[in-house]
Amino acid sequence: MKELLIKEVLKQKEYSFVNENELLGENIMFLTFGGSHAYGTNIETSDVDIRGCTLNRKSDLIGLSSFEQVIDNKTDTTIYAFNKFVKLITDCNPNTIELLGCKKEHYIYVSELGQMLFDNKWLFLSKKALHSFGGYANQQLRRLQNALARDSYPQREKEIHILNSIKASMNTFNESYKEFDEGSIKLKIGNSLSSELEQEILLDINLKDYPLRDYKNIWSAMNNVVKEYGKLNGRNHKKDDLHLNKHAMHLVRLYLMCLDILEKQEINTHREKDLPLLMDIRNGKYQKADGTYYIEFFDIINEFEKRLDYAKDNTSLPEKPDYKKIEELVMYINERIIKDER
Repeated sequence: MKELLIKEVLKQKEYSFVNENELLGENIMFLTFGGSHAYGTNIETSDVDIRGCTLNRKSDLIGLSSFEQVIDNKTDTTIYAFNKFVKLITDCNPNTIELLGCKKEHYIYVSELGQMLFDNKWLFLSKKALHSFGGYANQQLRRLQNALARDSYPQREKEIHILNSIKASMNTFNESYKEFDEGSIKLKIGNSLSSELEQEILLDINLKDYPLRDYKNIWSAMNNVVKEYGKLNGRNHKKDDLHLNKHAMHLVRLYLMCLDILEKQEINTHREKDLPLLMDIRNGKYQKADGTYYIEFFDIINEFEKRLDYAKDNTSLPEKPDYKKIEELVMYINERIIKDER
């Protein structure tokens, strides 16, 4: 299949906002593909995702204006404001740090200051990737297991899968919200008072002087796991199998990208060498006729987890990025904006 050219995509009328929006235009630092076109796993029906970063304006830095990103839902385009983008990649956020490792020809434009960001991308690599990529991969694995469990597991086992998914998401709570002591939020499986459930997840909470907004977000994160599982009911096998295989493929891709960061200190978004394996997974090679997966697929996952355990203890990356050097880079770039030296 002929490779899609980003410069041809952006010539289309619906992308005119890229030049016309006052937040974008000459402020753009870089634009590239996101999603399957960035990974090389796209198929004929794959959506086109455009991603990028744009400078904060002088009014954002020393005035009253502010914005975090520009989103165009019609074209599935997301362009992050520089300050927001830096915060995300400092945490090794998978959806943003991958934008620094795309295929060379997938960048339509990289400004001088954008190139400066690329030249310093190593600043943002740390063991945080274990939690960001690893946590995201675990979420994908749980989602896959939950989907497989819905047809064959008893209700109690399904509840255990939901519980494990929630516990996995809780691993990042202290990074995202005000820290709380271990054991302040306890989850367990117990007998249900509901006539519709035999057993269900029970919750014990012991928080004091805890910010209401942070608690609301924590509750929302847990509730979203439950709702996501609920969406899996009423299975359309053909449609769902396509989604399951896509989740399985992305699970493997996340492991591969995380291992590159930890083992090689590299961000490799386009998985050219891994495409045969990734596309085999996407095309259903590892899925049985009954919708479950062959043991070989889980053997692959187990090997990745072993490599991650080893890399965690042997990587040359620091526990956390050098915040001082990152701040110096951000200050230099933003100072150029304030002085109109873009």
